[in-house]
Amino acid sequence: MTETTLPESLAGIRDDFLALGQRERLEMLLEFSNELPELPERYQEHPDLFERVEECQSPVFIFVEVSDEGIVHLFATAPREAPTTRGFASILVQGIDGLSVDEVLAIPDDFPNTIGLTEAVSPLRIRGMTALLGRTKRQVRARVTAKD
Repeated sequence: MTETTLPESLAGIRDDFLALGQRERLEMLLEFSNELPELPERYQEHPDLFERVEECQSPVFIFVEVSDEGIVHLFATAPREAPTTRGFASILVQGIDGLSVDEVLAIPDDFPNTIGLTEAVSPLRIRGMTALLGRTKRQVRARVTAKD
């Protein structure tokens, strides 16, 4: 992975995780789970717009908006009873929201493996975060194609 392809927002999150020991990384993941933004009112009554990320052990749903200016907004829901999955969703929502289409599509697919949690959580959980990122990028591509 090269520094030039990782947006500053995600590089900062990664660096914050890597600066900590394993136990503190899990605590930080829990903090992220508590910081998952609430859905905007316009989407609270429209669960049909959200795509389930089947690879996640817990029910996680995402929806991507791409503005006319090419700015990406990621929305996600995950149950509070699933702090690991919710934390992963929050990392991506906070790290991706407001980036350009090109910045999002350039995020390395292995980003979830680089934040220092591969020894702290199961490979299945990391696979879920990788799927969250992959589905986000797929939705971005679909939104851009639909605008053309």
